[in-house]
Amino acid sequence: MSFIIISGQSGAGKSQAKKVFEDLGFYCVDNLPPSLIPNFLELIEQSNENLSHVALVMDIRGGKFFKDLEKNLVLMDEKKYKYQIFYFEADDDVLLKRFKETRRTHPVDPSARIEDALEKEKKMLNALREQANIVINTSNLNHAELKQEISKHLEMDVSKSPMALTLISFGFKRGIPLDSDFVFDVRFLPNPFYVEALRLYTGNDLQVSDYVMGFEESQLFFNHIVTLLDFAFSKFQQDGRMQLVVSVGCTGGQHRSVTFINRLADYYQQKGHPVQKVHREIKGASND
Repeated sequence: MSFIIISGQSGAGKSQAKKVFEDLGFYCVDNLPPSLIPNFLELIEQSNENLSHVALVMDIRGGKFFKDLEKNLVLMDEKKYKYQIFYFEADDDVLLKRFKETRRTHPVDPSARIEDALEKEKKMLNALREQANIVINTSNLNHAELKQEISKHLEMDVSKSPMALTLISFGFKRGIPLDSDFVFDVRFLPNPFYVEALRLYTGNDLQVSDYVMGFEESQLFFNHIVTLLDFAFSKFQQDGRMQLVVSVGCTGGQHRSVTFINRLADYYQQKGHPVQKVHREIKGASND
């Protein structure tokens, strides 16, 4: 089991780091009292959930409980539990600016000047910092750079992980899916609704999909879409994105958009992307 302890200075980005670990497949728990670590690990080992990656956020917010961390780390060493400590810090001026911008008090001493609280916390955490396997300064890191830094130390190449895709067909008369990252409009293509023999079928039926893709403009537009998406996906992956939503709409969401989403799903599944397919306007449709 890959077991990580996330700790460090208040305001140094531990909450963002937790989100990164979650994106990387870790089961994360925030602010668990250190005295519960051994019991928590035993619970994980006895669980049927097959949790192979676990990260716990532990910091000064735990108050007096945080003081138990050192002796519990010794206990973990005695029990031969393998773990890594990721310690996050930032320059004093950066931390001060972050606290000022968010108007938060410092958890070490809410009534003290932030500068004094920062110095006090640094002294309290010095021994843990010395024990840390990885120390990351977040002063100049954005979220994507933080993800790359964490991934590097975990020896995980995020840019090579296939991006998960949600592909949605919809009808414009019911509105665009609000979670869409990309929206394509295929209403300019010939509409099977006006072909009496096809009206009662959907893009899930071969005769409809063959009709829609039987036009040169359909083939050209599909090729333009995948060219754009292929380029965009590679850039988004470099930026640390793990999932995107692509929506294709026609008038009623029954024929043209369904055909295109099915074709896109086939194309990206063959390229190794995890794909969830949703036909929003087709009741009882099998979405996979």
